[in-house]
Amino acid sequence: MNHFVTETAPAAPLAKYRKDYSPPPFLVERVELRFELGDGTTEVAARLAVRRNGAHAEPFVLDGEELELLEVAVDGAPRSTGDYHLEPETLTLPDVPDAFELTTRVRIRPEANTKLSGLYRTNGTFCTQCEAEGFRRITFFPDRPDVMARFTVEIVGDPQATPVMLSNGNRIADELLPDGRRSVRWEDPFPKPSYLFALVAGNLACHAGSFTTRSGREVALEIWVEPENIDRCEHALQSLAKAMQWDEETFGLEYDLDVYMIVAVSDFNMGAMENKGLNIFNAKFVLARPDTATDAEYEGIEGVVAHEYFHNWTGNRVTCRDWFQLTLKEGLTVFRDQCFTADATSAPVKRIADVRALRATQFAEAAGPMAHPIRPESYIEMNNFYTVTVYEKGAEVIRMYQTLLGRDGFRRGMDLYFERHDGSAVTCDDFRAAMADANDVDLAQFERWYTQAGTPRLAVEADWDEARREYTLTFRQEVPVRGDETETLPMHLPVTLALLGADGNELPLRLADEAGPVGTTRVLELRAREHSFTFVDVAERPVPSLLRGFSAPVELELETSRADLAFRMGHDTDAFNRWDAGQTYADELLRDLIARVQRGEELALTDDFAEAWGRTLLDETLDGSLRALALSLPAERQLGLGMEVIDPDAIHTARRFVLRELSRRFDAELTQLYKRLDDGREYRFATADTAQRSLKNACLGLLSAGETEAADDRAFRQFTNANNMTDVEAALGCLAQRAVPRRSEALNAFYERWKGNPLVLDKWFRIQATSILEDTPERVSELIDHPDFKITNPNRVRSLVGVFAVGNQVRFHRADGAGYRLLGDFLLKLDSVNAQVASRLVSAFNAWKRFDAQRQTAMKAELERIAQKPGLSKDVFEIVSKNLS
Repeated sequence: MNHFVTETAPAAPLAKYRKDYSPPPFLVERVELRFELGDGTTEVAARLAVRRNGAHAEPFVLDGEELELLEVAVDGAPRSTGDYHLEPETLTLPDVPDAFELTTRVRIRPEANTKLSGLYRTNGTFCTQCEAEGFRRITFFPDRPDVMARFTVEIVGDPQATPVMLSNGNRIADELLPDGRRSVRWEDPFPKPSYLFALVAGNLACHAGSFTTRSGREVALEIWVEPENIDRCEHALQSLAKAMQWDEETFGLEYDLDVYMIVAVSDFNMGAMENKGLNIFNAKFVLARPDTATDAEYEGIEGVVAHEYFHNWTGNRVTCRDWFQLTLKEGLTVFRDQCFTADATSAPVKRIADVRALRATQFAEAAGPMAHPIRPESYIEMNNFYTVTVYEKGAEVIRMYQTLLGRDGFRRGMDLYFERHDGSAVTCDDFRAAMADANDVDLAQFERWYTQAGTPRLAVEADWDEARREYTLTFRQEVPVRGDETETLPMHLPVTLALLGADGNELPLRLADEAGPVGTTRVLELRAREHSFTFVDVAERPVPSLLRGFSAPVELELETSRADLAFRMGHDTDAFNRWDAGQTYADELLRDLIARVQRGEELALTDDFAEAWGRTLLDETLDGSLRALALSLPAERQLGLGMEVIDPDAIHTARRFVLRELSRRFDAELTQLYKRLDDGREYRFATADTAQRSLKNACLGLLSAGETEAADDRAFRQFTNANNMTDVEAALGCLAQRAVPRRSEALNAFYERWKGNPLVLDKWFRIQATSILEDTPERVSELIDHPDFKITNPNRVRSLVGVFAVGNQVRFHRADGAGYRLLGDFLLKLDSVNAQVASRLVSAFNAWKRFDAQRQTAMKAELERIAQKPGLSKDVFEIVSKNLS
């Protein structure tokens, strides 16, 4: 029996709603899978032990997409076509027993699977991606996270083509079959949802190690890669061991299988996937060598490896009841990997980097048509909700638990969470309840962080009563209405603060009617729309240091003088707030200059800002990475967020003017510091070394902003002589901004050196996509037609088209609309190849209503053109329809 689905005209995709959740009508207790891997097609046989969940008469409905059904039987009795109903996305079996065994056999085509969801084949290697709803592209199954089963998997394949065959859990058998094929069997002892299933088969090499757990068990660690990449795995292996030790020491969590495997593949939609015991990674987050990977990539590998490992408990052992609860595992695990990286590197630098990204991306998302709470209420395509809101804002919400409860209280809550829910599929409310119950506190109002979209605005007024020696802070919070909301309520949020005296020291903090010892830093809990706090015995007018460490993901509005900002730039004892004061100062200056550009007035850099910036440049007490961050200006995209109508040309002109003026005023100091830091030392990925390179390359970039021949020569020398990719990329990035002969010379040399290395070549595409030269849209169009550009490779697509559309505000938004037409044309092709990646790129249009009329008209035309594409994917339809509504 071969059964194909008859295609009909697709209806408009329908949304799913959290309020409609109901438990699964049927549960699957055991799954046995047999894969017969072949060239062109693969057959998958499935045997499911099923039981009815409660008393009801509903049919058994299984999910399935692009599956050719060959056989279906219940308790060994084949079912004919009249005994089931097959539709494009479901297989329905009426009249099934309360407990039964279902067997199916299907045929799939991994080589033709450009969506990279389900089972696909890349560079000869079979691999899977099942989160969120990819398992249904492998076999028929109730593909939802609250259906958890124990899996046994047999993989059968040609031992020459696929000598390595891996799946979740532990290997229990490996034999050569009479027909010459090889069979490998795997068993996972832990129940898991189908989205955590994994399979990999191909010609791979293993970089092996081991880890001894605190209970004395030896765990095999295996990094599997294509043989030519075997010399770039050690950093990932060491990162895994560090993460395992950190999780034991910090949260008391020990790994539970005999082997932990990571596989690197070149074509992957995501960064990595935490499949139980068999993580599948985008190769960019595994492969590293000093000459191929930058410091940022070394740190990224360490963080992503840790993230996926931490999911073993926060995502696998305890998983999501439904996909609306995605932040339950992702927000929590992002917070855990942030803490890990902070402990492994520089905590202040890590915090600043995370908040910079949050403000630039999540704040923009929260202000646009895709605004949603960290726990969405509805979706059409779940892949569209793997967002910075769910992940990064979700991590900020978890961080607030720790701020409110303290580290010990947070650990008590985590321990109770695992005690209650290990082996279960649960909700965000279950996590919040564990935190509340473990600490005997009321966190009912805290739920609003899960239900309300948008970024709260926190306005603060300060009053200093010198006669009474009292200092009063009045907080007013406003949560903007977003999406389908009609009203919003005040949040429960923590404000960590200190008051700084004239010498920069923290003043004692005592509230009125408060007795006992006092400290100099404290956490205020805000629950009402307005709340005042009066501090007594304040001997001098203080400078407030509010929201220390960015204690809540809000927009802070505080009337403050530039003198106070300059003071905090030099004296704030909280590293994050010291940096933030400088950013606020620069932001105010740049907004003044943007307005002058728009009025056609002459530009001038104020002496007070230059002097404050110069003090930071020469401040040897600051860590190099922290100093580099403090010297940076707000990004163009960040500046646009604060404008009622975004003017990309004025923003770019003002920001480039400030960089050029700083470069020229401080040329001698920057040159001297650069020369001192450029000592030619051998590359090490260590905190002190990365800090030195960070500051050195910040100096290089600032000197290059002066647009002088000497700066071009300096960048070219670094490009030519550097012994590591961090310095090479920094220098090439400087040259790419200049219309000078050495730009082409350096780009050509880089290409010839690295054209055989896909991950390094991604940098070549990315650097050109970020160029501020006027003809960048035309150059990007040419690169799309380059022989090394592959529309089927998500890394290559993101490195060129994604970076141009999202990371190059001034040229993507060129007034003639060339950037918009480029993206529109590309998306119409990409949607049919890989809709998940296409939906990420179409989000570049999300802010279209924030621009001038000419740009609005051009962007809207592209959105409408995309919307009219026959057979438009659900992924892209959802984003486009929300933009046009």
